[in-house]
Amino acid sequence: MLTLLSNVRMEIDLERPYYLERLYEIDQSENIAFNLNLQHVRLFNEALYRKIVCYPSDIIPYLDLTINEIFSEKYQKVLYAPIEVRPFNAQKTRNMRALNPQDIDQLITISGMVIRTSPLIPEMRQAYFRCTVCNFPVDVEVDRGRIEEPAVCHNCQSKYSFQLIHNRSLFMDKQIIKLQESPDDMPAGQTPYTVTLLAHGDMVERVQPGDRVAVTGIYRAVPARINPRMRNVNSVYRTSIDVLHFRKTDQSRLHQIDDGTHLTDERVSMIMNLAKRADIVNRLTNAVAPSIYGHEDIKRGILCLLFGGTNKEDRTGNKIKLRSEINILLCGDPGTSKSQLLQYVYRLVPRAQYTSGKGSSAVGLTASVARDPDTRHLVLQTGALVLADNGVCCIDEFDKMNDSTRSVLHEVMEQQTLSIAKAGIICQLNARTSILAAANPIDSQWNRNKTIVDNIKLPHTLLSRFDLIFLLVDSQNELYDRRLANHLVSLYYRETDNDDCELLDLALLRDYIGYARSYVNPMLDEASSRCLIDKYLQMRKAGSGFGQISAYPRQLESLIRLAEAHAKIKLSSMVSVQDVEDAYRRIIFDLKRILGFRLNLYREALKQSAVDPSTGRVDINILAAGISATTKQIIDQLAEAILGELSQRHGILISLKQLMQQLRQNDLSFTRELFDEAVNNLMRNELLVRTGDKIRYVPAT
Repeated sequence: MLTLLSNVRMEIDLERPYYLERLYEIDQSENIAFNLNLQHVRLFNEALYRKIVCYPSDIIPYLDLTINEIFSEKYQKVLYAPIEVRPFNAQKTRNMRALNPQDIDQLITISGMVIRTSPLIPEMRQAYFRCTVCNFPVDVEVDRGRIEEPAVCHNCQSKYSFQLIHNRSLFMDKQIIKLQESPDDMPAGQTPYTVTLLAHGDMVERVQPGDRVAVTGIYRAVPARINPRMRNVNSVYRTSIDVLHFRKTDQSRLHQIDDGTHLTDERVSMIMNLAKRADIVNRLTNAVAPSIYGHEDIKRGILCLLFGGTNKEDRTGNKIKLRSEINILLCGDPGTSKSQLLQYVYRLVPRAQYTSGKGSSAVGLTASVARDPDTRHLVLQTGALVLADNGVCCIDEFDKMNDSTRSVLHEVMEQQTLSIAKAGIICQLNARTSILAAANPIDSQWNRNKTIVDNIKLPHTLLSRFDLIFLLVDSQNELYDRRLANHLVSLYYRETDNDDCELLDLALLRDYIGYARSYVNPMLDEASSRCLIDKYLQMRKAGSGFGQISAYPRQLESLIRLAEAHAKIKLSSMVSVQDVEDAYRRIIFDLKRILGFRLNLYREALKQSAVDPSTGRVDINILAAGISATTKQIIDQLAEAILGELSQRHGILISLKQLMQQLRQNDLSFTRELFDEAVNNLMRNELLVRTGDKIRYVPAT
């Protein structure tokens, strides 16, 4: 074993033995876990590797003993616990479906996603018995979850006189983890498999629901008793895995927030040099979903979503609960690449969840209460929003959700928490996730004469929580159609002479975003704060002359998050005035008109989502209240006319149809929807009483 530890050297440092350096780190940090790469063992000694894999219960204790002896010879420090060998990286990773009885009591490695973790459970490892007659003590080791109580005292020969002393017994932390099969490993048309993991000691609390991990452990099989009071057992065994090592398997995805330390100095230098380029924003934008043609403004919005804002802290250093995640809604005609953009983000971000509106329920998004089959206790099974904590939740067919499912998103999209009160379980879960949703119009085609609320029938209270709302319309334009067709056809054959620009390596994009989210937290300075205030006042003044509201404080918060995201893109520690201008006045190319048309990212989203079709002006009241200021003014005028007609009848009932005819004879132009809305407003104010299809006026008392 000492020869193995002395000979293995890593490429980054060929002078020092790798595992002897790990022993030095244990001496300095007192971390008793000794991670052993089985590929190093296989290259050093194939026979030893096979023995570790086939007989882990027998070989690993010898490895523990050997490592502790080597440590004692080299260092004089006495650790608080013996060093434990954690083998990982076996030659072949097994699939959950491929596990069979031949793998029992062998070392296996499987990968999947953690869907549930139990609270910490104290498990007895050594029982302390004391004779009630002569106080003779006996220590009994636990054998596979069973404790054999001594029948006879060897000191006084008394039978069944022993009593278990709990405070003298040895306990170890235990955690039950449910691991679900990864969607990439799942055959078509099959439901995902789940495996029970048992973590002990320092392996508890290593993973959280939503983590994608590779687990190395020993495959166990335990018989189930027919009756707890009988010794007979079933012939069908329950299987589980005793965990020896966890390793996150997100190398092909965007690295998580706490995984920025894996970057080498050379990689960090490459990232810093890339951030100094003047065209860094354009290069990163082109790297987002390069197979999708156009939609530069939407790709820049998604890029801001991936970087996110800055977590706020007050002057005392305490974190303030202000949302730093950016929410985006894509709506428009079918076949405009909305779902492909969602799929790209889902494959890029590690803690991402993908769900469809029609196939999702309220408990599927939040959490459900189920009875644990092992402990028979009620436990919470987290849903997609909780599993996507510190990630992105992609929701397709957002308009197909029912009202009860959409109602759970209000708290998540603003407070970033999820309150649960069911079956005696009252708690608040973290759901610090960005929402990327896609919705289709109710008429299967976007109607330019209707507002966004009328087109997709989403509540305005939910629409106002989206920072950016983009409209994708399939408009007919020969030049744009030709360019789109050329791009789609070029995806099916290689054409090296027609590259518009050099695309950024996807791995470098992941590392760049991971580094920015880990180490860059831009803050506002005095100049950028004044600029934000001026931009907000400009948005407020835009509709004041027409009696319309063009901005709310929630839009100012969105502008701050976008400015922080732009500063993160450039790896800047401060939000500059230029970052605010970029968030407010981002230059894009309007593909619909094929003209050089300068717009801004925030205004483009507002122009597409909050334009009143009757006036052509931006009216944020459409998103905040569900109707435009012009429509509200018409409804108020119609309500006054209704009260004027009914007050002349002195409380006599009149049918709605007759009342509409009388109002139209007075040269009032309105629709049935506006008339019904005006009547409902008067009824809510208790000025009208409706009886069937007739109404009458009720004078105010």
